[in-house]
Amino acid sequence: MTPVPHRSHTDDLLSFIRASPSPYHAVASAAQRLEKAGFRELRGTDDWTGTTGGSFVVRGGALIAWYAPEGTPSHTPFRIIGTHTDSPNLRIKPSPDTGSAGWQQIAVEIYGGVPLNTWLDRDLGISGRLALRGPGGRTDSRLVEIDEPLLRVPQLAIHLDRSVNDGLALDRQRHIAPVWSLGVAEEGALLRRVAAAAEAEPDEVLGWDLMLHDIQPPGYLGAEREFLVSSRLDNLVSVHAGVTALAGAATAAGEPAYIPVLAAFDHEEVGSGSDTGAQSPLLERVLSRSVTARGGSQEDWSRALAGAFCVSADMAHAVHPNYAERHDPDHRPLPNGGPTIKVNANQRYATDSTGIAMFASACERAGAPWQPFVSNNAMPCGTSIGPLTAARLGVQTVDVGVPGLSMHSARELCGADDPGYLAAILGAFVTSD
Repeated sequence: MTPVPHRSHTDDLLSFIRASPSPYHAVASAAQRLEKAGFRELRGTDDWTGTTGGSFVVRGGALIAWYAPEGTPSHTPFRIIGTHTDSPNLRIKPSPDTGSAGWQQIAVEIYGGVPLNTWLDRDLGISGRLALRGPGGRTDSRLVEIDEPLLRVPQLAIHLDRSVNDGLALDRQRHIAPVWSLGVAEEGALLRRVAAAAEAEPDEVLGWDLMLHDIQPPGYLGAEREFLVSSRLDNLVSVHAGVTALAGAATAAGEPAYIPVLAAFDHEEVGSGSDTGAQSPLLERVLSRSVTARGGSQEDWSRALAGAFCVSADMAHAVHPNYAERHDPDHRPLPNGGPTIKVNANQRYATDSTGIAMFASACERAGAPWQPFVSNNAMPCGTSIGPLTAARLGVQTVDVGVPGLSMHSARELCGADDPGYLAAILGAFVTSD
């Protein structure tokens, strides 16, 4: 078998995805890797005065990290890698215990643009975080993960729906409640199970952010194992590549020309309108504080921002062999051809010619290929955090992404080489011109 470039990176990505079933776990996984690379966590209530080196801030399902070694001028421009930690899925409602016809079920709410049929007949676990009663009236947050076949959304047998292959119609309220036991729905049953998994008592739990995840592990597929198949490729591929690039930048020799930044936001799949989303002032405030912490002035902050550049990295569409007519005939990215540069004249993506030149130059330095992407004019175009970040901070931004199939499905596909290409390109982007 021909050796595949970047396979060690993809092997590591598989481990990252397995450890990151929810945005909160993704942030914890990223933080753990950054700490291993010498970064340290700062809290918003800490005094950041004099802080240098690698630092990161965690807020819920979002993480902002940067590297500014001692002596870095306060006006040094930022090189920002923007990503998101969340994926479309099924979220557990506050009163979850329900059921019908002698079955115990769990009430769920649909998060993001979910192709519902992909969640049918899958073995599902539970992950997320619990808000626990703490000392002095405070609350503590604790991660929880039940990575075992606990729930399932069963599809109706074809014998009872002979027209299913003519078009499956699923009611979002009636047809998506997973089963998990038999009998009459027992109030507090799920709470007891989840609390036990988190080594807590049910009466300690004051609230939760819980979601379902497919427990099938990620892996390779194809005649030459040239594809990667997994849940949450959108957008853990980019988060992992960003962490890899930032950790690598921390080992670069000499005075940095730029301050590398990773901004991993939450809630992109539902519009980014939250305190941890790209529409919030989170990134702006963290970067501003990082400047003043190193003795910088308002003028230094303005200069650092004026010279900044952002790569918004999110998954992209590869051409689908069974639906090629849905794609632009002259822009048909394929897996393992390198990341795409995403263009939309109506600013659904923030890319312009300077962004294309910036990213293409980073590709050249990394020795990695890239592909252009434009949507078919007759098809609605998606978007990303790119336009939001560009508008919020006023920084030049380019939208890019690894091309794949089955985006937003419970299980997606991309090329096994492309995650490594992306990490190498992002590494070149944050460390050199």
